[in-house]
Amino acid sequence: MPVFLRWLLRLGPTNPIAVRLVQNGSRRTRHLYIRAAYLAVLIVVLLWLLLVSAGGGNLDYRELARAGAMSFTSIAYLQIGLICILAPVFMAGAIAQESNPRTWEVMLTTPLSATQIVLGNLLGRLFFIIALLMASLPLFALVQYFGGVPGRTILASYLVAACAAVLVGTIAIALSVSRLVGRRAVFAFYVSVVSYLAITAAIDSWVRLSGGGAGGGNGVTWMTPINPFLTLHALLNPTAYPRADETGPWALRHPVNAWCWGSVLLSVALALASTLTVRTGGLQMIAGQSGGVPWYRRMFGLGASGAEHRPPRHVWTNPIAWREAAARNSTLGRIVARWSFIAAGAAWGIGLVWMFHAGRFTNADFRLALLFTTIGELAVVALVAVNMSATSISREREDGTLDLLLTTPITPAEYLSGKLRGLIAYLLPLMAVPLGTLALAGVYVLTGGLGRAGGVTETVQQAGGAPAITAPIVLPEAGLVASLVVVPFVAFCAIVGMHWSLKSKGTISSVVATVGVVGAISGVIGLCGWRAGVDASLIGPIMAGLSPASAVFALVAPMEAMDSTVRGSGVQAARVMLLVGSVCAAGLYAAIVYGVHSYTVKNFDFIVRRLAGVK
Repeated sequence: MPVFLRWLLRLGPTNPIAVRLVQNGSRRTRHLYIRAAYLAVLIVVLLWLLLVSAGGGNLDYRELARAGAMSFTSIAYLQIGLICILAPVFMAGAIAQESNPRTWEVMLTTPLSATQIVLGNLLGRLFFIIALLMASLPLFALVQYFGGVPGRTILASYLVAACAAVLVGTIAIALSVSRLVGRRAVFAFYVSVVSYLAITAAIDSWVRLSGGGAGGGNGVTWMTPINPFLTLHALLNPTAYPRADETGPWALRHPVNAWCWGSVLLSVALALASTLTVRTGGLQMIAGQSGGVPWYRRMFGLGASGAEHRPPRHVWTNPIAWREAAARNSTLGRIVARWSFIAAGAAWGIGLVWMFHAGRFTNADFRLALLFTTIGELAVVALVAVNMSATSISREREDGTLDLLLTTPITPAEYLSGKLRGLIAYLLPLMAVPLGTLALAGVYVLTGGLGRAGGVTETVQQAGGAPAITAPIVLPEAGLVASLVVVPFVAFCAIVGMHWSLKSKGTISSVVATVGVVGAISGVIGLCGWRAGVDASLIGPIMAGLSPASAVFALVAPMEAMDSTVRGSGVQAARVMLLVGSVCAAGLYAAIVYGVHSYTVKNFDFIVRRLAGVK
């Protein structure tokens, strides 16, 4: 075999690191369950969307093609979302590899070159993500039997998803090589991805509403080629989301090509940078230490960094609950991050209402800004809940604290109940930010906009001589109804995280398992509720109330989110059904929390003994 060909094979297919990762990962049942759950979610959602879009009765070929096209569009968005959720799951090992320096020390003593080390880690872990995409290809091919979905569009959607996976994987490898992050980087990775997607989507919508997009002001923007969801939207909706004409910039004329080439070039640049730093120890942070207690730590009631004594504090009746809530504020960084989020979110919510009252926003602008703000903040709170709960027990097992707690008179029920209560107590101020923003907007509408010019209602004319529909721009009960869904949902995220934290051997496996379970369940329920709220009469608002995202959409934009019910039965019927759905969601999530808590308490001793000594 020629030397050059052997060198190329050592970079990819025969790379020992890639071969080891693929062989070891293929034997893990967790990866099998992830692939099975991925396909199951896509199949269930596709079947549901086809039933909702097609309806009943006899269908002609045009209606069947329309139903197939609508179902494919929704399932393509879901696939991009699942890839963004699952890609960090498979790349988590690369990110956390820095937390065990011995792994790097052994690897750097081998004859492998820097390029082989980087590409071996990247290709070995990307194999499972690409395998997920290929596994769902037959399911997408079946949609072509309904018509309305060209094969070229299916392949282009897969190319967009694959480029997103490659980019996420390369960033994970770069984080691992940099040596600047540890195990908590997995959580920061998720938050960064969600924040980036939400911010770019909000900017795109803002620019389009301001008339700054292509194709007459409502087309693609500069955010389109840097966001995979917007790129997919430009691919699947060329009429509603037009591209620039031949005189416009290349990226706005070909957003799909721009995204693919941009993500590939950025991945290549990150891979090259990783090869330059992998054998030089990475990017080292220089941190200085000084004696005494700095004034900013004294202001928050903290002692010197690394001190063994701190001022005494009042402990709650359940010491586990107090410790779980208070320990989260044990460092200056956590205190600043928490209260910065609360202060910035409160100021932004008040600013939105003030700008709308001052006439800076139209009704559509205000609803859009309120929707993106609330859903983005709820996503951050849910991710914080997942990260905290998924590391609450596994972290104590790793540092030996759990062994000490088991020698105390605290029972498993008190331990788990205290954990859950402490987590909810810590998260309540964070949840108050999006809920308070919705409540402020609802009270503003309830008071008639304080005399705002133009009022706080809007009227929509119906076709066929039907009477016009008048509805508030935001439902006055938005804060109350959202609280019924959000608080139990966050408790659901926390109890699932605690369950996996108890069963998992380490913090990384517990975090990725919790993210996978919560992401799959909330994604399926949210997508089904979102579509059912628009298309299904009466039952649609009930379905929309089962998920925080779809419930917020229905509260902020009732005319759009509950279109079928509003046109058929009126606004008041839609509001009642949405309230019923929110109450059902609260009961459902509460029942799940109770059931998981009881099951975990019942099996607590068995699981702890089985994992005894694991660190």
